[in-house]
Amino acid sequence: MKKFFPALIFSLLTSVIPSAAQTIAVLNGPSAIPLAYIMEENVGNEYDFLSCASAQIALPKLIKGEADFGFLPPNLAAKVFTESNEALLCLGVCGNGNLFLLTKDETFSDLSGLEGKTVACAGQGATPEYVMEYLLREKNIENVTLDFSTPNPQIAPMLISGKFDFALVPEPFASVAQSTDASVKRFSLSEEFSSLSGGKDFPMTVLVVNKKYAKKHKKQIGRFIQIYEGAVKRTNENPKEAAELAEKHGLGLKAVIAEKAIPNCAFTWKSAKDSKAEIEMLLKIFGQPLPKSGFYYSK
Repeated sequence: MKKFFPALIFSLLTSVIPSAAQTIAVLNGPSAIPLAYIMEENVGNEYDFLSCASAQIALPKLIKGEADFGFLPPNLAAKVFTESNEALLCLGVCGNGNLFLLTKDETFSDLSGLEGKTVACAGQGATPEYVMEYLLREKNIENVTLDFSTPNPQIAPMLISGKFDFALVPEPFASVAQSTDASVKRFSLSEEFSSLSGGKDFPMTVLVVNKKYAKKHKKQIGRFIQIYEGAVKRTNENPKEAAELAEKHGLGLKAVIAEKAIPNCAFTWKSAKDSKAEIEMLLKIFGQPLPKSGFYYSK
């Protein structure tokens, strides 16, 4: 019995010593809202959360392996895969179309009313620009100017003050505008896109994983996907509770605004394999080369 004692002690120790926490790069704002449930119930500190003000800040941390999981626009994730030695893999789509055209023009009823107009739009070279240009092109609407001079947080006040007649923004900025001025109307670009694509939406956000991490931690990846998918479901079903948790955990949103924004944020979960067609459809709109099949994570 004596000679087995060291092995027994080692077995007991390794069974109680927790594995290293997995690090999640969190983008402050709407895409992070479902993570509030995971933060709230992070029993045993299974996850560390790395707050990032933008995708540009999160990106190098993901590439270097300082963060294991993160959230990025699909075109950016695909570009990194192609140009950075396949450093990041796509686990799936977690956010669909979340873009809204805002106006106080009572006569405006559809995109054809933008002919000859200027639209304030943050995000030059990103999804807002390309999706809007795609819709205008497909609907043969010409002479529309996209003004990229104003960041998202300032667009709503300028629309309300009359500096802009039209603005293209994601949540929560659409909800902020309507909460400030009840005369602001919103039109969903997702609905316009769906009418042209046979009912499909466009992906706005994907969950990615560092490739080196993915090679050794398939079990942990599967568990995180399961937990995250559950958090998305709870967020969609309980906007008030999710909003309060988002404010509690400092995700960049006040509960009163987050609660109004959640129903329009298009939170979802669709695996990489099942979302490949939608991602490639968007990349084609961007005019971006399609990534190799290895970009789409599979167990």
